[in-house]
Amino acid sequence: MPRRALLGATLLLVTVVPAPAAAPADASPLAVTRRTLDGSNAIVRGTGDRKQKLLALSDLLRDFLDTEALARLAAGKHLEGRSPEETAEFLRLFRELFIRTYVQRLLLFDAPEFAYGEEHVHGDSATVGTEIITPRDRFAVDYTFRRTPDGWRATDILVEQVSLAQNFRAQFDSALAKDSFQGLLERLRKKVSGPADAG
Repeated sequence: MPRRALLGATLLLVTVVPAPAAAPADASPLAVTRRTLDGSNAIVRGTGDRKQKLLALSDLLRDFLDTEALARLAAGKHLEGRSPEETAEFLRLFRELFIRTYVQRLLLFDAPEFAYGEEHVHGDSATVGTEIITPRDRFAVDYTFRRTPDGWRATDILVEQVSLAQNFRAQFDSALAKDSFQGLLERLRKKVSGPADAG
């Protein structure tokens, strides 16, 4: 697989690596990350068909990733002036599409190895450095977290210094330069209503 394609798939991979069970609320960001990455490999390498693994990963992802924070970062100015109903629908659609798409991409990999770097905590925010190791390459992956009542949740992921939230923002900027916000919602609705195991 070419490096660019692998990097793109890796970007998808690292956002959907849930733990086998929710980490304790007092677990450190590094512990949450390690539990999550190890848990993803257990699911991918375990028994069950593709659909079962998709469901397991989707359920467990909800304990790791703060999709609302990611959605707000990605949408940026485009949520300004929207009604509460429009905002709520966007956040819901983004969450469902994000989880479905990225969990599916996880199954493209044969469970890579992970190396864990340093954890830096500053009040209610934190970063954790990791590496994804494949037979052909290594990728630096940094997670940003925020502290919530339920524990640390990932709000952005940087692969080789490329921000996932900024990547989404560029896509939304491009789409909304050509269409209305309602048009974007309609496109998201169609994608979310499609088959759950569609590639």
